Amino acid sequence: MEPSINKRTILHVCRREMLRPLRDQILRISGFDVDSTLSHTEGLSMFWAKPYDLVLVDVEGESGISDAEHLCSEIRTAQPGQCVAFVCNWRVAILTDCPDEIVRTEFDPAAFADGVRDIVAKN
Repeated sequence: MEPSINKRTILHVCRREMLRPLRDQILRISGFDVDSTLSHTEGLSMFWAKPYDLVLVDVEGESGISDAEHLCSEIRTAQPGQCVAFVCNWRVAILTDCPDEIVRTEFDPAAFADGVRDIVAKN
C-alpha cells in the first residue's frame, strides 16, 4: 500500500490562533492528515463526524486544564478506546491525569513531531 493511503489522522484542538496553523503545518509536513479547530465544541463535533488516530488537545496554562479535561472526558465517554494527548508545559502535565499521553511544549518542532509520532505508533 502507498503511504498516503495509510496516513494517520489527527484532530488538533488549539485555542491559540497564532499557534494552531504552525502546529498543523508541522504535523502535515511530518506525514499526518490533520483536522483542526480553535473551539472545543467544534472539536467534539468533528470527533463525532469521523474517526481519528489521535485527538491532540492544546492546554494553555493551568486555567485551560478544566476545559481540556472536559473535552477529554466527553471523548472518552463516546469512545473509550480513543487515544487523547494533551500538548502542555511540565507544570500542567503534573496537574492532570485525563489524557493517555502528554506532549511537552518546550517548542522544538522536531521534538513535537517525534512526540506525536511516538504516541500514534503505540496506539
